[in-house]
Amino acid sequence: MPSPILPPLGPDLRQWGRQLSSYLQRNLAKLGQKTADDNPSEDGVILWDREYKYPVVSYDGEFRQIVMEGGHISLIASSSITAAAADTAYSITFDAPTGNKYIDRDATNPERIVFEEAGEYLINFTAEITSSSSSDVTFYFWPAKNGTNVTGSTMVNVLHNNGATLVVSRSAVFSFDADDYLEAKWAVDSTSGSLNSTAATSFSPASPAATMTITRIHGEHSS
Repeated sequence: MPSPILPPLGPDLRQWGRQLSSYLQRNLAKLGQKTADDNPSEDGVILWDREYKYPVVSYDGEFRQIVMEGGHISLIASSSITAAAADTAYSITFDAPTGNKYIDRDATNPERIVFEEAGEYLINFTAEITSSSSSDVTFYFWPAKNGTNVTGSTMVNVLHNNGATLVVSRSAVFSFDADDYLEAKWAVDSTSGSLNSTAATSFSPASPAATMTITRIHGEHSS
């Protein structure tokens, strides 16, 4: 961290005092700029990383990002969702979100959830599945990142009875770069299976067919 450059001491101590006071008012609230010479061997030193444009703190021998507001979104699919064909992958299109930051639906492909900032994100997904068949109906859910299915990520659930309903869920941490996108994929082995939304009753609110919440929990870089 560069040493501060204080106003030079001159013959007029009153003027120097005013200059020093003005300097301190302007600079005391600012973080020092992180440079290549800064050593993170002492824990708890907070600096501003000019390259990546975020604050860092020294911890366990490295400068680690202090995660500022980096993105959150809460999504629901308020209407029931059906599959046009069995054993066919579909993307869930969620309702337009409100109150989200730095994560949003793609303007032209609303089934895509786009990330403005890189980092690690905690994703929570739920779906309410239902069947209108007395035979077994198998549901599949998995994420796709930038159009590619995530390996080893499928969640499989089976309903055995006509009229059966079940809420399924999973949480996982994913890493995204800026402008990456995520899709919530699903399929079913019979068109008798669907994602079910339930109307409000006199004593309870409506239930959505699917939900997904995403929160940024870690930044991209350490140095």
